[in-house]
This record gives sequence, structure tokens and C-alpha cells, in this order.
Amino acid sequence: MKTLDLDVLAMIVAVADTGNFSRAAELVHRTQSAVSMQIKTLELALGKPLFLRKPRSVVPTQDGEVLLTYARRMLTLRDEAWAAVVRPDVTGRVVIGVPDDYASSLLPSILKKFSATYPKVEIQVVGLPSSALAPMVKEGTVDLVCATRVKGISGEFIRFEPMVWATVPSASDLWRERPLPIAVFLPGSVARENAIRSLEKARIGYRTSYESPSLMGLLSMVEAGLAIAPLARCAVPPHFTLLDHAHGLPDIAPLEVVLARSTKSKRPPCDFLAEKIMAELRR
Repeated sequence: MKTLDLDVLAMIVAVADTGNFSRAAELVHRTQSAVSMQIKTLELALGKPLFLRKPRSVVPTQDGEVLLTYARRMLTLRDEAWAAVVRPDVTGRVVIGVPDDYASSLLPSILKKFSATYPKVEIQVVGLPSSALAPMVKEGTVDLVCATRVKGISGEFIRFEPMVWATVPSASDLWRERPLPIAVFLPGSVARENAIRSLEKARIGYRTSYESPSLMGLLSMVEAGLAIAPLARCAVPPHFTLLDHAHGLPDIAPLEVVLARSTKSKRPPCDFLAEKIMAELRR
């Protein structure tokens, strides 16, 4: 009998989207070994590999891409069916503020699932640094803020997100330079402050080769081999290389991720999105 478990299909989609079994496991709230075993079991049943395992990442095979297309459609249909029966009457608009590094890594899958479950709710995403979002949630310009805890944002704790030093394989020796060339967010960024504090504590000379409010700006400098970047681990692209004590670099204090709500957010669409974010990201 030919069966395709939707939970296993969700694991396949998560692995394909993250390029990594451990990150995929976090998304589907399972252990890495459980995800790996379930996918391996399906591969044996199909008689074909779905992923090509590389040293630092995994990519779908041609057969994996075919199954992925169907998996996404089946999961979307499941969510639509659930929404049609459970909460077909939820309507409205939610404005959520989120910094670049979380917007590109933590929120996409959550917002996609939420939209499938509540198709009549309009979502607007405002991408700004955490410090810029603080006054907006206070004024009610945004309903929700999923960001790093900074002055002015006293939301509900979600998790501690580790910070890491990131480079690319082609610039693997860049960490040896002194002063160390780093690409960081603008002043006021907790990620920037944590990274610089760790370098100063370790007495490592540094120079800010690049400053930007945008994650893409930092990644571009790293891709060009001109700097290394201290980043939230969730925001590091799969093809980047992580640096640590073996490279003479210090640990960086983690980021405290919180969910803040404005006084104007006390309505069902905001409640349901807040619940979804907490359920998906809390650990």
C-alpha cells in the first residue's frame, strides 16, 4: 500500500528549505535523529534517495525535487482544509515588525502556515532593526514585534538565539588578520554590541570594515571575502563557514528573542499569530 505521511512530508520540506537536518528538526519540533531516520525510511520505501548529503549541507536530488513539489501542495491543502472547518470566520489585518535577520530565517515558514490556516487575515511585515521597532510597538504603529530584547521592548520571552562568527570557505584565513575585519549592524544593535564586547574582552584588535542596517549588506561583504560577520545562528546561510575557539575567536553572548504586543493588538487575528509564533519558536 502506497502511503505518504504528511508529518514526514513536512520534514522533507523543512530539510529542503534549511539545507540542514538539525535546523529542520527545530522547525518540526523533532530530534535530528528522528528526522533523519524518517526520511531514510521513506527513501528505502521509494527505492530512491531524496537528498544528496554533503559535508555541510544537504540538497534535494531530482527525485527529491519532484516529491517536494507534491509535498508543498499536500501540506498547503491540509492547512486550507483545517482552516475551512475550524476557523473560517477569522478576518482582519496584522502588522508585525521584525528585524532582517529574523525575517529571513525565523518568520517565513510561520507566516506561510498562518496564511494557509487564516486565509482571510492580511499580514503586513515591517522590516527594521529592533531598536527602531521599539517606539513603533509603543505607539501602536505595529501590532506585534518579534525582535531582540532592547530598551523599549519588554515582550514575552521566546528563546535565546546563539550568535556565531561567519565567513565563507574562500576566505577561510581571514580570521587571522589583525585588526580583525568585521561587518556589523549599525550602532544600537545588540548583536553588534555583543560581538564587539567579546572581542574587547579577548583583547583582539578589530576594525569595522562595513556597517549596515541590512542583513543582506553584511552577507554581501562576507561573500566578497572582505570581512567576517557576527550573526544570529538562524540567519547564517548554509554555505557559510562558522568560526570558533579553534580559530582564536571568542564566544558571543546570545540574543534574547521576545514577542512584544501593542495595546491595539487585543483582537483575534493578532492573538492567533502570536500563539503561532510562540508555539513554533519557543524552545
